This record gives sequence, structure tokens and C-alpha cells, in this order.
Amino acid sequence: MSITRFRLAMLGAALGFLGVALAIRAVAPLGGWVEQSSGTALYASMTYAGVLFLAPRLSPFAAGASALGWCWGAEIFQLTGVPAALSEESLLARLVLGAAFDPIDLAWYPIGIVPLVALHLMIRKRTMK
Repeated sequence: MSITRFRLAMLGAALGFLGVALAIRAVAPLGGWVEQSSGTALYASMTYAGVLFLAPRLSPFAAGASALGWCWGAEIFQLTGVPAALSEESLLARLVLGAAFDPIDLAWYPIGIVPLVALHLMIRKRTMK
């Protein structure tokens, strides 16, 4: 697969994860654990796809580590209060950085990334034969 096609696939994947997150939000009770947990895992999945969109030659493990590092870093950054202040002014800042630290989110990020790393490894193995 060409780099351009791969990047388009990653963009499509990210948009797909966003669509699923928005669909869940539309039907789940606002503020419920399903909405919160699935949104966190899908944010991590979008991040993984975004990492590969930006750096398509990364290995699945490097992409997973980068995505997890971003997610955990953004979550820990929320402890400073800066994301909360930015989120009051910008929906984009809220979507990218979040607003309030939740230690449970630290466990949900790998749930959104690890299956994608495994899938990516399986696809690479099949295409390298």
C-alpha cells in the first residue's frame, strides 16, 4: 500500500472512531460511564490513527507508544488546570486536551490502543508474506 493510501486510510479510521464516539454520545445517558469510558478509549484510537497519519512509517509498537504517551501526557497536563481554562474558551481545546483529570482514563487509553497495535501487527505480517 502506498504511503498516500495508508494516510488516507488512517484519516478515515480517525474519522470513523470520531463518528462512533459521537453516535455513542447521542444515545448514551449524558455523563454516564459508557459515554465516558468509550469516549476515552475512542480518543486513544483516534490518536493512534493520527500518529500513523503523521508518521506512516512508524512500527505498530512505536505508534502505540507515541499515542499512549500523548494520551497520558494530555491527561496528566489536566492536573495543571491549563486545559480546563483553555476548554472554557475553545471546543477544539476541550476535544484535544480535555478539561479535568480522571485517573480512570489512564487505564482506558491502552484499551483503545492495544487492539489497534495487534491488528496493525497482523496486517503487516500478512502483507509481508
